Amino acid sequence: MSIPIHADLDRPIWNALTTKQSHLGQGDALARRYHPDVAPFAALASETPEAYRALRDLLRPDEQVALLSAERICPIDGLQMTYLGVIHQMVAPHHEAGSADDSDVIRLSHEDTNDMLDLVQKTRPGPFGKRTREMGNYIGIRDRGRLIAMAGERMHLDGYVEISAVCVDGDHRGKGLAERLMTLLRKDIEQRGETPFLHVFSDNLSAIQLYERLGFQLHRTFHLRRIEHAASDSAAVI
Repeated sequence: MSIPIHADLDRPIWNALTTKQSHLGQGDALARRYHPDVAPFAALASETPEAYRALRDLLRPDEQVALLSAERICPIDGLQMTYLGVIHQMVAPHHEAGSADDSDVIRLSHEDTNDMLDLVQKTRPGPFGKRTREMGNYIGIRDRGRLIAMAGERMHLDGYVEISAVCVDGDHRGKGLAERLMTLLRKDIEQRGETPFLHVFSDNLSAIQLYERLGFQLHRTFHLRRIEHAASDSAAVI
């Protein structure tokens, strides 16, 4: 039987946490998660009661993680599961990325962390913590010293790099800044011999249209759920 193209992307979080980004997470052979300051994502080796119990043991009573799954999850004792929506996973086929002006684009470092967090707070592109920058390369654009746009790399597994945290300050939208940054990131990823991919909520039509214009194609869909300790002995699925 032939292996489907991009098969490793069917379990992106697990494959990232057991390969390129194992140093950014914790867990065992049943369940793994990123460190809380890095990213809120977790994954299971397989969706079994034993794996969910292992995941529960990784969470403090006040912590939450996000889990991608292919199917609806049955209630698990001791865990509460909140349904967050459908996620589209999109992949950029291998071809040379287009050119983009990089004259004012800067590489973001730990010295830029506070400005990155401020921009994320304003634009809310998705989860971004104090150590998210450690997951990969982040680039941005400043205007008179103020960070107004950025994009970067999040999950990294063998052969694949996720583009994430694409955001532009509201006063500077409509100038093609997100497209420029994504094109530069894609070019850099492809020059390293890896394939760019991304995740987006299925109802974020404007973002999907941008990604399609940049050549990203739908690979598959996931269900996204928030996982936390149950308030009582019975778990709930919403």
